[in-house]
Amino acid sequence: MLFSEFQKKEVINIRNCQKIGNVVDLEFDECTGQIHKLIISEGFHFCRFFEGHTDIIVSFRDIKQIGPDIILVDLGCR
Repeated sequence: MLFSEFQKKEVINIRNCQKIGNVVDLEFDECTGQIHKLIISEGFHFCRFFEGHTDIIVSFRDIKQIGPDIILVDLGCR
């Protein structure tokens, strides 16, 4: 899977079935290739670098499934 394809997937919190946003970056182990964290941006922000925008960090243990169109995560109460 290409990273550009990964970025197009919507991230959904399974606790409340709400869309969190889209993947803008990720942290992975370069030896194993395992994803450690997803960095999510809430919605689309054309000028996100100029805004005081904070990203949502999702740890690997909270990723429940990566499907063809969406990524399901369990973030509990936020």
